[in-house]
Amino acid sequence: MKLGKLEQITDLRSIWKNEAKDFTPWLAKEENLATLGDAIGIDIVLEETESNVGDFSVDLYATEEGSERKIIIENQLEETNHDHLGKIITYASGKDAEVIIWIVKKARDEHKQAIEWLNQHTDEQFAFFLIEIELWKINDSEPAPKFNIVERPNDWAKAMKKSANLSDTEDLELSFWQNFNSNASNHTEFSKNFKLRKPQPQHWYDLSIGSSAYRISLTVNTQKNQLSAGIYIDDDKAIYEKFKENESLLESLLGSKIEWRDAKKSSRFFTISSFDLAENENWSDAFNWYFDKCLRLKQVIIKMGV
Repeated sequence: MKLGKLEQITDLRSIWKNEAKDFTPWLAKEENLATLGDAIGIDIVLEETESNVGDFSVDLYATEEGSERKIIIENQLEETNHDHLGKIITYASGKDAEVIIWIVKKARDEHKQAIEWLNQHTDEQFAFFLIEIELWKINDSEPAPKFNIVERPNDWAKAMKKSANLSDTEDLELSFWQNFNSNASNHTEFSKNFKLRKPQPQHWYDLSIGSSAYRISLTVNTQKNQLSAGIYIDDDKAIYEKFKENESLLESLLGSKIEWRDAKKSSRFFTISSFDLAENENWSDAFNWYFDKCLRLKQVIIKMGV
């Protein structure tokens, strides 16, 4: 048996010549954020690249899927320096971020110590990651990235393990969304229009529809025995009002009555169907209801041009 030779590409700029123009757009792609997320144990959802923080901008601004924790990612295709250390603290403050990720070619000892100190002396809700990125290839293969965690919170692995200890309700919800994904993959029209998310043990499941301002949100309520499908709007009252002004059109397109919820920042509208999650032999009926509503909601977005 002949085996290939594993080689490291030490000159990162031979692949990404410029951090802002090459590396950041590459990292912003969903599959690459997924690789980074796998390395640290969370699902990262991109919100914005080169996101403004006063007169400056952070390379990537994102959220954690499921918890909506805010994430900032700062890239540096060279050794760490004091300038970037200051930047990540400034950006974290400006974005009110709880997960701070600093990706570098090489971490200097003094900056490893600084990130370790920050993890030890900040509230447990905050997590600072210092990550070295490497590139590897086998013979003449395409280069493959590898994220090496240099510093992270001491109890991070423990916290991730603890989160896997699910309640009966969470276990049921996780199984429900896992089955949803399996059925969605086999639904031609739905899978053509939507990209699936990783199932989580929670009562909601979000789908992107090409805007950072709003998304399709599916929920299941085990206490009220209800399903809902609608649009969740993060913080844009103008979009919410535009939807509400067209309530009759929306109800016609969705084929059902709409309920509206407007909070101080976020807002949403949705339609409801009765369903008992415990009746798992009928889950396919719930999934088909979701598929129909999601496709209708996408048509709503197209017709209204929002």
